[in-house]
Amino acid sequence: MKTISRLRYFIYLSILIVGCTTGKNALQKGNYNTSVVKAVNRLQNSPQNKEAREVLASAYELSLAQHLRNIDEAKMSSDVLRWESVISAYEQINQLSNQINSCPACLTVVPNPQRFIAELADSKFKAAAVRYALGVQLLNAGDKLSARKAYQNFERTQQLYANYKDTQQKINEAYNAAVLKVVVQPARVNSEYYQEGNEYFQQRVSEWMNNYQYNKFVIFYDERQASKQRIVPDQIMRLRFDDFVVGQTYVKERVEKLAKDSVKIGESRASGPIYGTVKATLSIFDKKVASSGLLDMTVIDYNSNKVVRQRKLTGTYVWEDQWASYKGDERALTKHQLAISKRKEVMPPSPGALFVEFTKPIYSQLISEISSFYNNY
Repeated sequence: MKTISRLRYFIYLSILIVGCTTGKNALQKGNYNTSVVKAVNRLQNSPQNKEAREVLASAYELSLAQHLRNIDEAKMSSDVLRWESVISAYEQINQLSNQINSCPACLTVVPNPQRFIAELADSKFKAAAVRYALGVQLLNAGDKLSARKAYQNFERTQQLYANYKDTQQKINEAYNAAVLKVVVQPARVNSEYYQEGNEYFQQRVSEWMNNYQYNKFVIFYDERQASKQRIVPDQIMRLRFDDFVVGQTYVKERVEKLAKDSVKIGESRASGPIYGTVKATLSIFDKKVASSGLLDMTVIDYNSNKVVRQRKLTGTYVWEDQWASYKGDERALTKHQLAISKRKEVMPPSPGALFVEFTKPIYSQLISEISSFYNNY
């Protein structure tokens, strides 16, 4: 009984697999395009497959009729973008034709698969005309949001019909009208001790902004670029250090009394090694040099002079050093204590280098803030 049950299962599975590969199941579900594709694939591998031939004949006629019906309905529609629906239907018909033409066995079933080359080209021209008109209308609205939509419509115009009228010129006009121009005023410091560190910070910010590409409708300019190109900004981003402290030094000394028992301190001819306690006084010095700053990022609308974004960004860097000295017997010290006792006090980095270090976390926060504000602006 189990053998019969297994046999029935494999027969059912085989029928199911054949139905899937010939496209019969897709045909029964009304997926005519899919059914045609599956039947074509089957006939390419098995040209005499009876079921696949029957499926192809039925599926192609039904698919063609469905697409032609969709085309007629789209043409009568009030949808302003109806020609793009027409294009989609023609393209699917032509794609089916290409698939059948690439399969010799299929051509014996569907000898002359229809193609609509001229009709497709005409539909693309009409769709491009609609997109172009929409773009012009939106561009004339005079605001940035409409200009962005205009840009998208002109791009679609070019995709539909290359070199339609002056589309490339309109794309450039729309982009220039849509783009947000942000002039960045760098943070300045008066002291020459920190000038190099500040220049490094500003250079990193400028490099990031010059390479910014996430939102193509936002462009950053430094003051020099803006002046040279005579840019009239939409926004001003002002960077300013509200406060910073570099090189605050703290030195802490702690003294430890050390003793270690059972240390060989001598030797006697009579009794051998002599063990006792060794002692030392260890002075450990911990030095910290702290640097920190507060950067104000303020974005101002150029026309209204209103603040549209403001953030306070903080950064801190602490440089540390440790050394020690001792008096007494070095055998009372651990290996670590002995090692630091051999170290000498190290000079901290220069003020400029310390400035760079505390601005690193500020830079990371600044980039994050700019990205979150402008990426989807």
